[in-house]
Amino acid sequence: MTYWLLNLCFLLPAVGLLAGALLRRRRSGHRNRGFILRLAGTAGVLLALTAVFDNLMIAVDLFGYNPERISGAFLGLAPLEDFAYPLAAVLLLPALWELLSPRAAALPEENQ
Repeated sequence: MTYWLLNLCFLLPAVGLLAGALLRRRRSGHRNRGFILRLAGTAGVLLALTAVFDNLMIAVDLFGYNPERISGAFLGLAPLEDFAYPLAAVLLLPALWELLSPRAAALPEENQ
């Protein structure tokens, strides 16, 4: 099994849950543009941190990758496959937060 195939096991459900969360937000009257912009900003920060720290950890031999299981595309010393995990987290965690939080209509009124 390649790392990309393993990554699909995480990325596909994360994309599906995010799509469900965006649909739920839209049905409850929320705009998704700001939500998506915040996700993109978070993804940018996490991917940058992953690039820096994964390259450092690989450089000092904390871990490595089986060359037969990676695509051969790298960002520094880190294979591109390594960036799927922070991306999955950025997609999955806000989606779960949105889907598992109670709907706004079910919350008690603050002015009562």
